[in-house]
Amino acid sequence: MSVPDAPRIVVVAGPTASGKTAVGIALGLEFRGEIVSADSIQVYRYMDVGSAKPTREERSRVPHHLLDIRDPDEDFSAGDFVKEARTNIGEILSRGNLPLVVGGTGLYIRALLRGIADLPPSDASLRGELRSEEARLGSGTLFQRLTRVDPDSAAGIDPHNLPRIVRALEVWELTGRKPSEIRRAHSFGERPYRFLLLCLAQERSILYERIDNRVECMIREGLLDEVTRLSQMGYTRNLKSLQSIGYRHAGMILAGEVELLEGITLMKRDTRHFAKRQLTWFRSEPEVVWCDPHDLDGIRSVVRKFVER
Repeated sequence: MSVPDAPRIVVVAGPTASGKTAVGIALGLEFRGEIVSADSIQVYRYMDVGSAKPTREERSRVPHHLLDIRDPDEDFSAGDFVKEARTNIGEILSRGNLPLVVGGTGLYIRALLRGIADLPPSDASLRGELRSEEARLGSGTLFQRLTRVDPDSAAGIDPHNLPRIVRALEVWELTGRKPSEIRRAHSFGERPYRFLLLCLAQERSILYERIDNRVECMIREGLLDEVTRLSQMGYTRNLKSLQSIGYRHAGMILAGEVELLEGITLMKRDTRHFAKRQLTWFRSEPEVVWCDPHDLDGIRSVVRKFVER
């Protein structure tokens, strides 16, 4: 449980393209808030279009934090996020403002609200064996195994995100326990904040239409040019940051591996699958309050009751 005098924070979570930025800005204006981004790609410099990073105009309306703090070839873990976010939250509170944690990276949000689960340290030898197995038996082998041993963990991981798949299987092999079970057990420990966890949700058909429109908008606004510039700066396609959804697809198009229309179709499909995994993750969170992103008056009312009680 959180300690009685723990500071209050508001979290606005949800799947990609659900309207988190707009809701976060509306709340910031209403409650004198500052936004702490909980997005694993928006932390990177030069990666603006493909991460749907808030525009300069949006950032001018409400202060934003944890944007553009790493280069694309630098690591940024959940532990790094918690350290940086807690520093920013402390500074926001010292100014008498409301911290608004806004983003869709569920692991970051869970780690911030409940702490990082006590997982075993990495084992280089075991990781090497797992990666060799993937190379030997073909792409997707490890994800299929994870789906069998821990379907809850697999549901929250992009099938192309090999580092996270390897880590989940590593935890399973080293402890004999499912990573999802370890995290669930951990989630009921002491919490550093009193929090309101809002998750934006709408009809799936509407969300998927928004995703398709966003993908087309990213292409129009220069995603391919952005990835070309990153390549010219020396950031290669195999970087973890550039294997994320959108950037991976743009790289495939630019390399001639797929035609433009096929790449756009794949990007839409994979983004929809990603949104589904995000929703699965947030449904597993206790105390989540589901909200219609279009009902700003209702969301404001919920937040007002939380901050004034």
